[in-house]
Amino acid sequence: LKALRSPVPEVRREGLGVIGYLKAEAALPALIATASDADPGVRRATMAALVFLRPGGPGVPTLVAGLTDENWQVREEAAVSAAKIRLPEAVEPLIARMDDPVWQVRTKAANALGRIRAAAAVPVLGQALASGVSNLRKEAAAALGEIADPRALAALESAYDDHDPDVRKLVRWAIGRCREA
Repeated sequence: LKALRSPVPEVRREGLGVIGYLKAEAALPALIATASDADPGVRRATMAALVFLRPGGPGVPTLVAGLTDENWQVREEAAVSAAKIRLPEAVEPLIARMDDPVWQVRTKAANALGRIRAAAAVPVLGQALASGVSNLRKEAAAALGEIADPRALAALESAYDDHDPDVRKLVRWAIGRCREA
């Protein structure tokens, strides 16, 4: 906890890493306080350290707020943590992140929406299948397969012949899952 009060950002980041690794719930109030740190690297480390949260827990609003941080790497890390803990409170902010100007954030948001199995995200994930970024198309197809909602079939079928073989493979898998649902 002393490391979190250090004037050196690198020391604060290391302290956050240890807290996250140890899943030190007793440190949650101090951890939450670092989400407003001036250093974006510290804020990003905060989002990563919050990975031990439980849905509905006291640190959830902090993680959700990280999805709208001014720094794209903080938003990206918040989406990664939301995916790891399958945070239902993050669904609407993650859907909003599907319009993020940074494709890496959109990709992590798509992954999180799939891991959460957010049926509300089917339309926006379907739109992402038309992205110029193949990594985003892959994540969108995988997410739609995880959600397995028949409403995704039309969008998935339109991506059936995607030029990227990895996207095609995931689209076909997702179509199968949606038809089974």
